[in-house]
Amino acid sequence: MPKRKNKLKKLQVGQLKTNCYLFAGAIIDPGDDFDYIYQTILDLDFQPKIIIATHGHFDHLLAVNELKSAFNIPFYLPKKDEVMLAWYRKSCKYYLGFDPGLPPQVDKFLTLQGPSLHGTEVIPTPGHTPGGICLYSQKDNVLFSGDTIFAGGAVGRTDFPYCNRQDLEKSIKNLLKLPDETIVYPGHGEETTIGGFKQLYKNHAY
Repeated sequence: MPKRKNKLKKLQVGQLKTNCYLFAGAIIDPGDDFDYIYQTILDLDFQPKIIIATHGHFDHLLAVNELKSAFNIPFYLPKKDEVMLAWYRKSCKYYLGFDPGLPPQVDKFLTLQGPSLHGTEVIPTPGHTPGGICLYSQKDNVLFSGDTIFAGGAVGRTDFPYCNRQDLEKSIKNLLKLPDETIVYPGHGEETTIGGFKQLYKNHAY
């Protein structure tokens, strides 16, 4: 397995156990627990440059406002998931029972595929949400898959508003073109590989 050039730290945060990642200057999917994320960043002497969400669901966004303020860094969100911000407070109240306040202010909407984030490729993966993305670093052999694919051959839910099952299936087929040894870091749960996911995905009837 190729040696990873960038250090990677996984933090499990919030009641829904979202995986937040620190990687290549990015805070990916800071779903809650600002204090925990903040202290880990200080302890690791990690130098955050941006905050990025793989999609617009509230459980990937709850610590964004505080992190933006603490580090004075911009927040990136897929453009097609701007609509999800209107559901931020309502969804959090429904699922977690509290009002999180105003949704995060987006500094840059991501619209293009390509190596635009510190050499990390943005791969559009709509389906779970209209604008869902994955982040792929070929040199580090890693894919941050958000809620698109998971360990065990599981895939993102498509029973929420704005989901699209057909789009998700197309997105998954696109991800399966990546090298089998690519390590997949999902938005929830444990890591897998593209090859491992591929084998178990075939056994699921979605």
